[in-house]
Amino acid sequence: MKLRYLSTFCMVLVLAVAVIAQDSGSAPPAGQNSGQGQGAGYGRHGGYGGGMGMMGRGTMGTVTEVAADHYTLKTDAGDVYTVKITSSTRIVKQPAGMGAGMRGEGGGQGGGRGMGRGNPPQEIKASDVKVGDMIRVAGDMDATTKSVSAMNVMQLDPATVQQMREMQANFGKTWLMGKVTAIDGTRITLTGSMDNVAHTFAADENTSFRKRRDPVTLADIQVGDTVRVDGALKDGVFTATAVNVMGAMGREGLPGQGNGPPQ
Repeated sequence: MKLRYLSTFCMVLVLAVAVIAQDSGSAPPAGQNSGQGQGAGYGRHGGYGGGMGMMGRGTMGTVTEVAADHYTLKTDAGDVYTVKITSSTRIVKQPAGMGAGMRGEGGGQGGGRGMGRGNPPQEIKASDVKVGDMIRVAGDMDATTKSVSAMNVMQLDPATVQQMREMQANFGKTWLMGKVTAIDGTRITLTGSMDNVAHTFAADENTSFRKRRDPVTLADIQVGDTVRVDGALKDGVFTATAVNVMGAMGREGLPGQGNGPPQ
């Protein structure tokens, strides 16, 4: 459960902040990982740009060992993975401040504007990754041997990691996100995207509803929609101040699309 929790969280945040990478060409020749053409084609080759194809084919954790041909990382769940790197592995550093726009218009960690679109991830050398760094790895995973043949590695910005931790701690307290499973009057139940647990929130006369940039109403929300909710606990009930409807999860559900989900 905890590993899935981190994987989903990574989808919400890390892939989102890196979607700004340019998709302007093919991957560099083997061994060309020296920082030239920074960010070019990163989304196209199964990395952190717009495509959803790499979901479930990666992991995130803290580096505990650095060697010439691999890293060892430990996830928050305590699992240890060997990350195999080659001359064709794309290794980048997330620009500092990329997560600075995580707090959105609804008052919580959301909307996310001003993410620094002029700052694509910077290509770095394998040796630039150090013990203690947190990295996100995308590639072919072998669950039996706990290893990943890395296609892409992103060294996460420490400030962004801290924001991730804060968002993790505040899930269910100041914000929610997930798929709507039931609607009962002004109470809506969803399955949390971060914990796969049912959460119920209430709307009142002060709750605002939007679908991307367009104002909508409670009646426009349907079972199956993915929603992002900002609010607070009041007498044990999560009361929404802002609800952003993302529709069914897909391309529209990626953070950064319109005026909705968290970045």
